Amino acid sequence: MKHLVVNADDFGFTTDVNAGILRAHLEGIVSSASLMANGSAFEDAAGIAERHASLGVGCHLTLVQGESLACPGKPLAPTIARLLAAPPSANEVRNEFRAQVEALLARGIRPTHLDTHKHIHVFPPVLDAVASVADEYGIAWIRKPFDIPLGMPRGARTGLAAVLRPFRIPFEDRLRRARCRTSDYFAGFVTTGSLEARWLASLLASLPCGVGEFMCHPGICGPSLSRAATRLKESREMELDALCSPVVRRTVEEHGIRLVSYGQLPG
Repeated sequence: MKHLVVNADDFGFTTDVNAGILRAHLEGIVSSASLMANGSAFEDAAGIAERHASLGVGCHLTLVQGESLACPGKPLAPTIARLLAAPPSANEVRNEFRAQVEALLARGIRPTHLDTHKHIHVFPPVLDAVASVADEYGIAWIRKPFDIPLGMPRGARTGLAAVLRPFRIPFEDRLRRARCRTSDYFAGFVTTGSLEARWLASLLASLPCGVGEFMCHPGICGPSLSRAATRLKESREMELDALCSPVVRRTVEEHGIRLVSYGQLPG
């Protein structure tokens, strides 16, 4: 059996991103989204989640960009480099993540999963905080952010595996000690900003059995996204087109892929 969570990141970032995610869910293959509790369009996203229960919603934990929820008015690090140069304490990270989960709960949203903005939980201290918060709130699933390098030359795949190995080993060891699960495989990182329908259909046709997650970033390049501090603007519309493509939808059906959210899977 092939179960696939097609998860749209950055839900709550801007209203244009929210609109793209909703369209990708209603007209395309998106089954899940990760909500930024400190996003400028959080309330808009929470309203969408309330009206569309078929969209699974997790928490997109962040220590980079925007303002802290644990310490209102305090800006978070603007970049990963700045975060690593002056990392917060373990207690500060846990408190920030708790505050972000609590923001979803306060809007009646029970997170189906946890992941992080910019994949910062590949770093062991951050992963430890994510796993602790998952255990504390009974959240069953955490993203495993290590891509299937399909479509890459053999040499590049080998090189990518070598680069990721120092992060993958402690990641998997920490999750074995937690009361949460992760998918059997993850894809979408290497195509962020360049996803198109033909490539996506090819990936879907080659997926293995088990539970997988495909990460995506759909959106509509309107006024709110155009003003936002992100490199992903026009590319979000390209991803939206791919996710709604008839070729992609047909590939899902032909290969017996069941589109699910994490909330539809056993914890």
